[in-house]
Amino acid sequence: MSAAPWFCKGLAAVAAAAVLAGCATGPTANPKDPLEPFNREISKINEDFDKGILRPVAQVYADYMPTPVQRAVENFFSNVSDVYSAANNLLQGKPTRAAEDSMRVAMNTVLGIGGLIDIATPAGLPKYKEDFGQTLGVWGVPPGPYLVLPLFGPSTVRDTGGMLVDRSFDPSAYLYPVSLRNSLTGVRIVAGRAQLLGASNLLEQAALDKYSFLRDSYLQRRQYLVYDGNPPDGDEDADSAPETPAARPEAPAGTEGEKPDTPATPAQPAAPA
Repeated sequence: MSAAPWFCKGLAAVAAAAVLAGCATGPTANPKDPLEPFNREISKINEDFDKGILRPVAQVYADYMPTPVQRAVENFFSNVSDVYSAANNLLQGKPTRAAEDSMRVAMNTVLGIGGLIDIATPAGLPKYKEDFGQTLGVWGVPPGPYLVLPLFGPSTVRDTGGMLVDRSFDPSAYLYPVSLRNSLTGVRIVAGRAQLLGASNLLEQAALDKYSFLRDSYLQRRQYLVYDGNPPDGDEDADSAPETPAARPEAPAGTEGEKPDTPATPAQPAAPA
């Protein structure tokens, strides 16, 4: 399978979301969330799924899976994510980071038994988490309306398309047989959700309106990531017009590049963490 079908699907998702935004009705207090009635319904469905299925399975995984195995699973998928992080760093005009991501993949794959052991971090190579949604933001593409995706949680029109494009850079998307690919995807979702059990419990205790809290946190975090931790002060729509990649210096290692670590409900799993 080539990358082109995934890219086309990403564009189709963006177009479909834009149509939904144009057809949405109902009052909203936030102009960045014109689909709020629809998004709140999807959030409820996601939360029910999380409470009834995903969280209990993740709790069993966290309680009974040996810690070394959990760490190996986390390292494996982290190594996979470094592949498309390297591609996005290159597309964003950050060759140094792209090279570091590539070195991480090579080192962890060869010396870390296929990525099960993280050799690169102790060796001093920083971990970045760049995605195509961030890349589009760096290129000046506005985030568009806020979206809550079934199972995946908080997103935007831009990030939804970017997520599908990232999938084309994910080596696990090309594994055969399909049953193996689906099994790995299931393990990835459960393992990612298990890492966030404590955060979701804290969120439920702290947020009066969990939907608004997650929406605002997600949008602010994505703006922060697009600007490598240095968004312009006092500009609410700054994410829609960042500087060009050539004009943006690479930030110090370890200061940016991370996606929000939130589950499908309360937020998104790391589809392509």
